[in-house]
Amino acid sequence: MRIDILSVVPRLLDSWFGESILQRAQQKGLAEVVVHDLRAYSTDKHKRVDDYAFGGGAGMVMQIEPIDRCISALKAERAYDEVIYMSPDGERLDQPLANRLSTVNNLIILCGHYKGVDERVREHLVTREVSIGDYVLSGGELAAAVLSDSLIRLLPGVLNDETSALSDSFQDGLVAPPVYTRPAEYKGWKVPDVLLSGHEARIEAWRHEQALVRTRERRPDLPGAASETFGEG
Repeated sequence: MRIDILSVVPRLLDSWFGESILQRAQQKGLAEVVVHDLRAYSTDKHKRVDDYAFGGGAGMVMQIEPIDRCISALKAERAYDEVIYMSPDGERLDQPLANRLSTVNNLIILCGHYKGVDERVREHLVTREVSIGDYVLSGGELAAAVLSDSLIRLLPGVLNDETSALSDSFQDGLVAPPVYTRPAEYKGWKVPDVLLSGHEARIEAWRHEQALVRTRERRPDLPGAASETFGEG
């Protein structure tokens, strides 16, 4: 998978993609993330990429020309499955959407700034708009990083244990169950006996039960909250 991110402050993304799992994914050749400085595509002598809004009002607006020039240059090199704009009013990012997008080959992600982008960008250049939540950030870089992370970790070979992503929260409409590690007892706080039993079927039943209980308590809006319950057996 290749992800091209368009930003007016590309250095904000350096540490995100230069460490840990995302760095290893790129080193293994499983993912490629290229961040582009939109100012490099400006024809303004001061490399401006924003201007005042027609009709007045507070805040500046990202211009269409640098964005179009950058997207056109990228599309001349390869085909893209989606051109995504990170937008507060876009489609909400959830696990099913991440699963679908993780199967494509090439993505462009546009990071908004200021009061947003010229509406013609959204009308003519973008194929999908994605939001990571009902709040506003200073720019779309963090949102683009979140989206990229959610996709790259799903690629085969990225995680050391490929079954790990399958047991993540939301994959089955439930949040994840509690997890524990050594020591088995600390300050009198004990790990549930079933997890130490070595009985795989009972452990899986317990985990499902705990995920269901936690989902009903914390996220009753999720589809898995209405699923059937069952005991340890």
